[in-house]
Amino acid sequence: MRRAALAGLGIGAAALVVGASLLTGVIEIGPRALLTDPEALRVVGLSRLPRTLALVITGAAMAVAGMIMQMLARNRFIEPTTAGTGQSAALGILAMTMLWPTAPLWATMGMASLAAILGSAGFLLLIRGLPPSQPLMVPLAGLIYGGIIGAVVTFLGYRFDLLQYVEVWTSGDFSGVLRGRYELLWLAGILTVAAYLVADRFTIVGLGREASVSLGLDYLRVATLGLLVVSIVTAVVVVTVGMIPFVGLVVPNVVSRLRGDDLRSSLPFVALAGAGLVTICDVIGRIVRFPYEVPVSTIFGVVGAVVFLWLLHARPART
Repeated sequence: MRRAALAGLGIGAAALVVGASLLTGVIEIGPRALLTDPEALRVVGLSRLPRTLALVITGAAMAVAGMIMQMLARNRFIEPTTAGTGQSAALGILAMTMLWPTAPLWATMGMASLAAILGSAGFLLLIRGLPPSQPLMVPLAGLIYGGIIGAVVTFLGYRFDLLQYVEVWTSGDFSGVLRGRYELLWLAGILTVAAYLVADRFTIVGLGREASVSLGLDYLRVATLGLLVVSIVTAVVVVTVGMIPFVGLVVPNVVSRLRGDDLRSSLPFVALAGAGLVTICDVIGRIVRFPYEVPVSTIFGVVGAVVFLWLLHARPART
């Protein structure tokens, strides 16, 4: 009963946030205008509905990707943008821009995905030798690892006069999302649903290789699947809207405190909370300097940092 009430409350709150996103913008559009004004419907159909859908898909997908990454690394203090995955995706996009400037979108996404897979695999290999008794070394290694890759991206961008493009990929912003320019994100949504279908296996992977094998799980296959989901989702998001920090770090930790580590039970709440928080931050970004916009990555960076500091100091919830 409590679970159903919590789910209903979450869905209701998400519906209100989505409504606020559809009605917030430079052009004033009220609920009545949606029923009587054809021009208002056109604005919503061309811009605000695609933007809202992009926000929901991005938030849900990045939150779920962060949860899977934490299970693979068995550490609660990492996410794709702090473990080199996002930076590797940006490096792949930059490489494609330099080598094939007129490449179609699917080719750019493919290169970004490949680079993200290699970057994520490199991070997982890097942390294998770290002592399990010092879990804080994992996020520190991730920050250094991602920082090195990010420095390479910045250097190449400077060297080839592409710093403006690098800024676009490393700063998440939805102001340019229109119909026809966000549909690639549906692939991230599909992968998020696919991750839920094998959520039980990801939960077992979080117990470690030995425990997974003893329970009869093909650890390597499931870990590879998780790596592919995290890498492709991150690459799609970076290609479409840029990197958004803290989504995959904060949301899974908050939900885990409330729901535990059973991914079959918690993943829907992770996706819902991620979608809601990213959408709320985007609405705040549209309001705080109206009629100008603050990128959602900036707003979520501030909110995420505050929430993460609270997570570090708050007492764990009693079970």
